[in-house]
Amino acid sequence: MRQKVLYGLCLIGAWLVLANLAVMLLVLPDEEAQGAIYRIIFFHVPAAWTAFVGFFTAAVASILFLVRRSLWFDSLAVSVTEVGLAFGAANLVTGMIWGRVIWGIWWTWDPRLTSMLVCWLLYAGYLMLRRAVEEPTQRARVSAVFSIFAFADVPIVWFSIKWWRTQHPQPVVWGGGSMDPSMWYMLFGNWIPLLLLFVALATLRMRQEQTRREIDALRRHAHAM
Repeated sequence: MRQKVLYGLCLIGAWLVLANLAVMLLVLPDEEAQGAIYRIIFFHVPAAWTAFVGFFTAAVASILFLVRRSLWFDSLAVSVTEVGLAFGAANLVTGMIWGRVIWGIWWTWDPRLTSMLVCWLLYAGYLMLRRAVEEPTQRARVSAVFSIFAFADVPIVWFSIKWWRTQHPQPVVWGGGSMDPSMWYMLFGNWIPLLLLFVALATLRMRQEQTRREIDALRRHAHAM
């Protein structure tokens, strides 16, 4: 039953992405200043939102692990972190593509861009830290503390678009920027399939994590004998 639900989420998400792409390419007009490349915002921004959903979920799961000492919360934290990290990478890559077309360079050390890169590196470090600690309970405890620490950078990334007035465009959803209503609806409409994909991937990754824990427990038991 769970497998069918995962397949259903993936199929619905894929169908919505294809339908949205058709609207983006065939219905929505080019933006006056940026031309056709502005359409990348419909993936760039929702990818960042989805990554932040993952990081927020990981922080909550980490707090719950420290309170309840249940490894289930640790499995949830690492699963949503990995998937969130993938969406964070999508945000960075699409931003670089947009920057190459609009600014003429792939990367600039703009505070807003740099804060997102630092956030991504922190969560990549979270995954590396987990590999360095073998004992499950100790690994979960250390990882939970680091995840809570890493989440402190997420509000900095979120508010950086308001704090630093640099070459990065002003936010179009709140404060400063503006967007045609049809484009505004597409921005949120394309977030839905990304969230569906996030849920499906995180659920699959959590299932893998729990299976790995069971295998590790059996291996430790066998070595003890």
